[in-house]
Amino acid sequence: MYTPPYFAETDRAVLHDLIERHSFGVLVSLVDGAPFATHLPFLLERGAGAHGALVGHMARANPHWRELPTQSALAVFSGPHAYISPTWYESTNVVPTWNYVAVHVTGRVTLVEEPGALLDIVQRTVTHYEAALPRPWVLDETGPFVDRLLSQIVGFRIEIAHIEGKQKLSQNQPLERREKVIRALESTGGGDAAGVAALMLRALNDDR
Repeated sequence: MYTPPYFAETDRAVLHDLIERHSFGVLVSLVDGAPFATHLPFLLERGAGAHGALVGHMARANPHWRELPTQSALAVFSGPHAYISPTWYESTNVVPTWNYVAVHVTGRVTLVEEPGALLDIVQRTVTHYEAALPRPWVLDETGPFVDRLLSQIVGFRIEIAHIEGKQKLSQNQPLERREKVIRALESTGGGDAAGVAALMLRALNDDR
C-alpha cells in the first residue's frame, strides 16, 4: 500500500482497533495464477504471535481456500471514507481528494478442517457478532444440522507476518483547512462522512 509518512499509522494497538471496528474485510490471494478475492468477517487474536492472527471461515464450494496454504495472503480492512471537495478549503489551486482509513495484513494461511476446531471458529464468530443484539442468536451444537454446516465450510487462520495502516485524514493540509473540512463533513448528516470527521478531529487535536 502506498503510504506517505504523514498518513502512516504504525501503532499496533490502533491498527488492531481498526480491524476490530471494521472486521468485514477482503481476503486476497492467487487462484489458478490470477488474483482472487473473498469478502469475509474476521476475528482478530491480538495476542497471537508477533503481530496477532486472523481467524475466519468460508464456503467449501468457494475455490479460494484450496491454494491458500501454498502462499502468502493479503487481508484488507477499510474504515470510513469520504470525498473531499476543494470548495471546502475556500482557497485557490487546490484539487479534490478522498480521505479514508485502511489496514493491510499479510501472512501465511493454515486451513482448519478438524470438526472441533472448525466449530470453535463458528461459535466464536456467532458470539462476537451477536453480542450487540438485544436477543442474541445461539448456535445449537447438537444434531445433524451442525454436522451438515461444518461439512460445507472450511476454516482458516492467518498468522500475521506484516501489518500496515494508513489514515489519510488531510494531515498534509494546514490546520485551518482541516478544520473547514471537518465542519463540511459534519454538515452532511452522518454515515461515513461523520466517521471521517471524527477521526480527522482526533488527529487534529493530536497535532495541536
